[in-house]
Amino acid sequence: MPAKSQAQQKAAGAALSAKRGDTKKSELKGASKSMYESMNEKQLEEFAETDHKNLPKKKT
Repeated sequence: MPAKSQAQQKAAGAALSAKRGDTKKSELKGASKSMYESMNEKQLEEFAETDHKNLPKKKT
C-alpha cells in the first residue's frame, strides 16, 4: 500500500530507519513513532519507497 502524502512517506522512512536500528527509537515522535509500533518492516518499506513527487504535502 503506497503512502498517500509526502508527510506519510517521510514518517514511514523515519520509522523504518529506527526499525532497522539506524536511528534511535527515542528520536521518533508523532506519526513515525506510531508507525514504528504498529507496522512491520515490510509495511514500512512499502510506504517509504513511494515516489513522493506527485503526492500532496499532507493528506486531505
